[in-house]
Amino acid sequence: MNQRTPPGQLEIIPDTAPFSQEQRSWLNGFFAGLVSLDNAVTPLSPEQGDAVMKGAAGDGDDGEAPWHDQTMPIADRMKLAEGRPIRRKMMAAMAQQDCGQCGYNCHDYSEVIASKAEARLNLCVPGGKETARMLKSLYEELEKAPAAASSSANAPAAAPVAAAPASEPGRSRDNPVMASFLSRRPVNKPGSEKETWHIEFDLAQAGLDYVVGDSFGVFAANDLGLVDQIIAMLGASHMVEVNGKPLREVLLNDVSLSPAPDTLFELISFVTGGALREKARALASGDDPDGDAANLDVLAALQKFSGVRPHPEAFVEALEPLQPRLYSISSSHNATPGKLSLTVDAVRYVIGKRKRLGLASTFLAERINPGEQLGVYVQKAHGFGLPQDPNTPIIMIGPGTGIAPFRAFLHDRQATKAPGRNWLFFGHQRSAYDFFYSDELNAMKTSGVLTRLSLAWSRDGSEKFYVQDRMREVGRELWNWLADGAHVYVCGDAKRMAKDVERALVDIAAQFGARSTDEAIAFVADLKKKGRYQQDVY
Repeated sequence: MNQRTPPGQLEIIPDTAPFSQEQRSWLNGFFAGLVSLDNAVTPLSPEQGDAVMKGAAGDGDDGEAPWHDQTMPIADRMKLAEGRPIRRKMMAAMAQQDCGQCGYNCHDYSEVIASKAEARLNLCVPGGKETARMLKSLYEELEKAPAAASSSANAPAAAPVAAAPASEPGRSRDNPVMASFLSRRPVNKPGSEKETWHIEFDLAQAGLDYVVGDSFGVFAANDLGLVDQIIAMLGASHMVEVNGKPLREVLLNDVSLSPAPDTLFELISFVTGGALREKARALASGDDPDGDAANLDVLAALQKFSGVRPHPEAFVEALEPLQPRLYSISSSHNATPGKLSLTVDAVRYVIGKRKRLGLASTFLAERINPGEQLGVYVQKAHGFGLPQDPNTPIIMIGPGTGIAPFRAFLHDRQATKAPGRNWLFFGHQRSAYDFFYSDELNAMKTSGVLTRLSLAWSRDGSEKFYVQDRMREVGRELWNWLADGAHVYVCGDAKRMAKDVERALVDIAAQFGARSTDEAIAFVADLKKKGRYQQDVY
């Protein structure tokens, strides 16, 4: 029996699309959940529907996709996605990190882009310019499908499907609330090569709560000194109005000043000529004619084309919106209700003779004062949190600021009197300067909340020694914990640390679990599949 689209349901997949009536009905229901019924959405053409959904019936490996690895170069991820539907290629471009910073998870972000319910292609902050370029290229590939409606690319953006509804303030990047900045204090000692801060917020008036494992989104302001340098390069007055506000205010709060987007180089190519135009065009297309593209933030781009002075309004339009930054929460609502803390490395570095600053990290470290407010939101964790059974033992591996969620875990277990055993692996450069929260952790060890504390200091000895090295040293005990059902958590650097930790776990499973290498790899993969191996990596 033919099954028609139910009355009142938005029909996006047309009757001529290459699907059965049952498939078309299901897809219409699926896409209706992605788009706002109040928005005018142009249906996909049959060819576009095929381009988006091609292979969907046999494409059920989303959770174990081979490109689900943010440590892999984007070119390698895209090669693994060859022959897949466009929406899957989009997931490969994002590396399926599911950080939530875009307001979606990666699966839903790719779905709404591919279905033309989301026009913003630059929301993947971890992926940066590389991912934005690839998404643009894939979107253009979709647009080239025959009978593409000219207006579809400009369809209004739908509400994020993976974020909380806009009616719930403080639950998504699109509906932040104001919270008060309380305090900051250093967690490393003078002499450290790092600058790390314990940051506290008052959530009482914001009405926000959270669970351990969640992240905190912060809307920071750009550095005033950087803003004024850019205004000087433009030869403009800081009071000139752009979008109804002074230029300085727009540059402080509304647009990203790093890295320089392709659209800025496109603008520069329009207002210059000759060799400069060709160089700007090359940069806009992703080429690197002078070998410095990776270092070009907005100010550096203006300095590179110092004779070019775009009109302030056109200049602002060429920049990307200022994105929020996400941090792992390092406190427990059960332990300190109404308060929230972060553990933040202040990012400062020099390129050439110019000092560069991390946007949110230095904003929190020096540019906001106690009592001032800023826009914030809680990003619900995707598969990263304490086990449901409080008796379950946990193993936490978090060097550097990767300790943040595990401080939260420990405070939560202490506050709720969870009986499960807790083992923390922490490491950094030097024990004398970089033992974050040492008094807290030692007190927890004395009280029995922290069953084991394993430390690794990479610069204390003649050879570098990391958390994965300490794991191998205590491999037999670690294996016994796993045999007792322990959950493993990893937080920190994705490119090296997380892979090295996973490799160490495979070695431990092989050595002490009497498994072959292939069997040990399968064992760790099974831990992930069962939710017993969880990562918060970046």
